[in-house]
Amino acid sequence: MIDWDDVRYFLAAARGGSVRAAAKQLGVNHATVLRRIAQLEKRLGVQVFAKLPSGYRLTGAGEDVLEFADQMEASSHLLETRILGRDQSARGLLRVTLPPFLATHLLMPDFADFARLHPDIEMEILSSGALANLTNREADVAIRIVPDRKSLPLNLHGLVGPALFGAVYLSRDRLAAWRSGAPDPMRWIVIDARGVPDWAGEVEVCATGVPFRTPDPDAQVAAARQGIGMTTLPCFVGDADTLLVRAPGVEPRMGGTLWLLTQGEARKTKRVRLFTEFISRRLAAYAPLLAGLSMSRD
Repeated sequence: MIDWDDVRYFLAAARGGSVRAAAKQLGVNHATVLRRIAQLEKRLGVQVFAKLPSGYRLTGAGEDVLEFADQMEASSHLLETRILGRDQSARGLLRVTLPPFLATHLLMPDFADFARLHPDIEMEILSSGALANLTNREADVAIRIVPDRKSLPLNLHGLVGPALFGAVYLSRDRLAAWRSGAPDPMRWIVIDARGVPDWAGEVEVCATGVPFRTPDPDAQVAAARQGIGMTTLPCFVGDADTLLVRAPGVEPRMGGTLWLLTQGEARKTKRVRLFTEFISRRLAAYAPLLAGLSMSRD
């Protein structure tokens, strides 16, 4: 009998290209990955990897094993989601993935309300810019900003929410200094490799071509508060900050639509249904705030 756990380690190494990458993905040490792969090779009677200076390369036998391992993984996920779909108890683990701004600046009070309503549901909030894979059950629910509905994978079930708008913000003091002719140059504060969107160039405030970069959304807001320069923010973040003000000359622009996404049979579980219905109602109530039409959550 082939141990499915051994196959998981093999898949991680094959996809990551090294034992180190597999160990990091699976949260184990280097020796554990080597031991599991050795066990699989012993059971199969073949060598699945050739070790090269550049990393691990699949042998011919390893290529064959990979094809069947992918099928095993898909079957395992299908089995898990179907079993989950039969789970109708309002208890157990619920994993929700969403962008950091939505978690810290908008929905955490709502998560708290849901947790109080359902004390037997264990909540895990995965607040990250990375996209969790719902098919691989890295999360049960994803709240995502979707620029184009056609970009959504066909295997995901979605509840559409309100549109999300963004604008250009800077500190009130910095805007006043610019209007008075202060010589200190204005910078663009950039949070990712995409830089400044084209529409932000319509702003009346002049900025240098030297950016100020940070990958952290909270640091982005802090940099704007400190007067380093201008940055684009979701309206629900910038409008709620009393130290920030919209830059003149540009209107808010739609950045996408919020979607509540689930996958397969998992969406039929009671805890997932309770959560998506609850948060969907809260998001609908926030539509004016998300569109930049209201300065308050109330």
